[in-house]
Amino acid sequence: MCGRYSIYESMDYYLKQLSLDLVVINGYDHEPISRYNVAPSTRVEVIRPVEGGLSIDRVKWGWSPFWAKGKRPDPINARAETVMTGKFFKGLWPGGRALAPANGWFEWIPDPDDPKRKQPYYITSASGEPLFFAALAEVHRGIEPDERDGFVIITAAADQGLIDIHDRKPLVLTPEVAREWIDPDTSSERAAQIIRSHDRPAGDFKWYPVDKAVANVRNQGAGLIRQLGQT
Repeated sequence: MCGRYSIYESMDYYLKQLSLDLVVINGYDHEPISRYNVAPSTRVEVIRPVEGGLSIDRVKWGWSPFWAKGKRPDPINARAETVMTGKFFKGLWPGGRALAPANGWFEWIPDPDDPKRKQPYYITSASGEPLFFAALAEVHRGIEPDERDGFVIITAAADQGLIDIHDRKPLVLTPEVAREWIDPDTSSERAAQIIRSHDRPAGDFKWYPVDKAVANVRNQGAGLIRQLGQT
């Protein structure tokens, strides 16, 4: 996963798709989020369990444990194969489970006409439904953002046709499994099983080339996710 994604519906829309039994305890904006080019280190909405229900928080995409701060850019992803056992994400697993709702993500592949340039592709649900990325987050509620706050998206190996776009992809959960992921009553053993065996297959997605304007983090708008050649 190369580090850009879109989330442009209202938070109500994503929550309704989840059909949650848990109460959302804090307020959130009912307007469309309209983020077509979410970039690392920017703040974006995540859904996470808290005492008494669920919380919607705008959290920085990227996280490091305190002992690694400043040594390198905060990682934005965590590999499914090592996130449960590695030292780096020990502070987030399993208590930091969260969801990063999305509509799709971007990958870049070498341009066949010019190998020195890359062509961006947009990957989204074949059915048009929203996506729910399995994530891990650290959030400290307060008046001001806490420098410790951040989240990472768990990634898995790509399968079937998606491997032609990139060898990694976000761990995308169905709404049913996403509900389990953020349920406080879900055991760490079950959460580990979700990581190992509940990634949605390549057949659930479609992908197509998009304008290279997405490479500039300042660019936004629905045009970034429109297939090349379509108006």
